Amino acid sequence: REGIAVLGFAATDVERLRARYAELHPKLLLPGTPREYPGAKVLEVYAYYRGEKGSSEADPGTILRFIEGGGDGSWVLPGLRRVPAEFESTSLPAYCDHWVSNVNSREGFLETLEETLGFAPKVDFNAGVVAAGEAQIESTVTGNEPGKLLAEAAVALKDQSQVYLPTNNALSEVGHVHLYLKEIGQGVQHIASRVSDLPALVQRANDVRRMTGAGLSFLSIPRSYYGCLTPKWLSGSAGIDLATAERVVGAVTAAGIADGTGAVALDAAREKVAAALPKDVDTSVAEHVLRARYSNMYALLRDQVGEATYMKIVRNNILVDVQGEDLLFQIFTDKVLQRAPGEEAPFLEFIQRVCSEKADPVSGQPRPMKPGCGGFGIRNFLTLFLSIEVSKAAKARLDAQSVGKTELAKYYGRMVDAFTAQLDESNPVLTAISDAMTAEGEALERGDAGAARVAAEAKAQGQRDLMTISSKYKGIMRDFRASAPAGA
Repeated sequence: REGIAVLGFAATDVERLRARYAELHPKLLLPGTPREYPGAKVLEVYAYYRGEKGSSEADPGTILRFIEGGGDGSWVLPGLRRVPAEFESTSLPAYCDHWVSNVNSREGFLETLEETLGFAPKVDFNAGVVAAGEAQIESTVTGNEPGKLLAEAAVALKDQSQVYLPTNNALSEVGHVHLYLKEIGQGVQHIASRVSDLPALVQRANDVRRMTGAGLSFLSIPRSYYGCLTPKWLSGSAGIDLATAERVVGAVTAAGIADGTGAVALDAAREKVAAALPKDVDTSVAEHVLRARYSNMYALLRDQVGEATYMKIVRNNILVDVQGEDLLFQIFTDKVLQRAPGEEAPFLEFIQRVCSEKADPVSGQPRPMKPGCGGFGIRNFLTLFLSIEVSKAAKARLDAQSVGKTELAKYYGRMVDAFTAQLDESNPVLTAISDAMTAEGEALERGDAGAARVAAEAKAQGQRDLMTISSKYKGIMRDFRASAPAGA
């Protein structure tokens, strides 16, 4: 089957790992492992059980490979030979960051990793929290504790001491994760690679695809994720009364600068916006109209980045998350290794971690950086899940339009609107959860148990709010499907 077959890790003592697997999970050990080669020792184990941990047989589809030795770069896998790496001058190096699995037994996989590797959960999204309409999953991010700090960004870019392994299981018989497990089986859903300049990488990939018709394409992210122009937002941002804000929105919409959903044209010029404003409105309001293109991002980042960077983020459909003073930029490709149109397949993720560059107030030196700074995109877990469903529904709508099936196209259009509305309603809750998790971690680090409890309750309340939203849209999608036209 197509997919990612092996995850490789550097290890310091594969014999100790073999002993742990032999004692606790002997079914997962491959025959004849570990194998010794000049300069290296290699242990291979199956990643998952077919069902419940211990009681079911091993699933041979995915292997974890642990390599001891060869750290100086002199060793390669048997049958391979080293060749010089050559890249175009505009290429960016990419470094492994994390790997996401879809599995039958999430808890069993997590327990296996804890018992053998000492990994511990970092965050849980339990039943009802991550949902897109009727499609529901559970997800947990597990990983190690590197126990080190890094001195500079160039080192942090290449460092791979922090291992994150997000893991999903399906809770419903609809949606991407369920279909992935049904069509492909357990395995790596996507792999994430870290780069130094994500907007540049995505812009280059988009340019190559437009020029050649080949290459990577990316998931479509609703414009509302980044921001939209509404009278309420404009009133607060520009400091004008609501009635004036309503007149401004009406004027720029009539001028074709914004559409009916509040999406402001990405190429809108300040002069054109200012000219479209009602005569009694100060032209400074034009700046706020343009900021509406990325208002949600600006609420997160403020002046940490400039307008040019904001516009690169929006134009290239880049997702953004914040953890304390660190930033995380993410983007997901469409499916790769796809066997046939319409079938599930793995995909790729590219990220950029922007670690805080604040100086220590005492020494004046840059603060050390944590491996994996910026976290793992807590705010974007649901965004990814919903965007997958939006992209599928949008493609189905185009396919129906291409063959003249008007009612079917309208049906899928309503699905796109519902998933987008769920994302819009969930976004502020996701931001609150992310902020609470950051506050909880910082409180625990400084030993403030009271503040940690307050933040933990805020996080729990956010998850309860998400469950309420998810339940609402589950009902909406259930009603859609009940009245679906033929062919849906």
